[in-house]
Amino acid sequence: MIDFQVETLIRYALAEDIGSGDVTTRAVIPDETRGNAHIIAKEPLVVAGTEVARRVFLLVDPSLRVGICKHDGSHARPGDLLVEVSGGVSTMLMAERTAVNFLQRLSGIATLTRAFVERVAGTSARIVDTRKTTPGWRVLEKAAVRAGGGCNHRFGLYDGVLIKDNHIAAVGGVGPAVAAIRRQIPHTLKIEVEVETLDELDEAIAVGADAVLLDNMAPAVMAEAVRRAGGRLTLEASGGISLDNVREVAETGVHLISVGALTHSARGVDISMEIVPG
Repeated sequence: MIDFQVETLIRYALAEDIGSGDVTTRAVIPDETRGNAHIIAKEPLVVAGTEVARRVFLLVDPSLRVGICKHDGSHARPGDLLVEVSGGVSTMLMAERTAVNFLQRLSGIATLTRAFVERVAGTSARIVDTRKTTPGWRVLEKAAVRAGGGCNHRFGLYDGVLIKDNHIAAVGGVGPAVAAIRRQIPHTLKIEVEVETLDELDEAIAVGADAVLLDNMAPAVMAEAVRRAGGRLTLEASGGISLDNVREVAETGVHLISVGALTHSARGVDISMEIVPG
């Protein structure tokens, strides 16, 4: 299901690419030319964005028939068919770049997320994303994280409380920040506090925070934070997390590991479309 926000993004992407028309295709391909298009994986990847790609083709030409061969969250090997399209070749070519752009970007996020998830397998830690997303793409990029087996953090500033270092600095401490937010929010919202030291952790525990984000702490310090928390609140590790160190972080006993790189640094995977004349 494509919501209004995603539909608007797709329409903008198509307008950006097609403009007043595809001058090359219009000159080379007769309108009546029919055929099939195969979108294939060129490297191992985790699929994401297939419904978006389908919508791209149908917005360009509703008469096209679009079949999804690998659904979001599935593994694909080089040569695997992801999406198959049949109908007018000229409109397929007009939609090609936009559809593949979405698939490459979103599958790249899903693939990187799966790599992180696999690194922490067997521990109690879950991999979560952040708000470090491409402007306008957040709903898609967070869906790609889920396709890769990760979990979503808060979607935006409006749906979760996270008291960060600048909030704490502005009001003079963890305690005053938590007290201020408790007066403003409904009881249904949990309060998470970012801390940089064990002393700040102790203060967050003392004032009844529901969760604590351990910011850029060394694994040994995180392990001590887990011991001090004693299961009384959720602990999230964040900052400097990579595939090289995520396992060590997970083994400290934290509950969540947030990784901005899932969305801000994922490499677009290699996917291409090939026309098969009908």
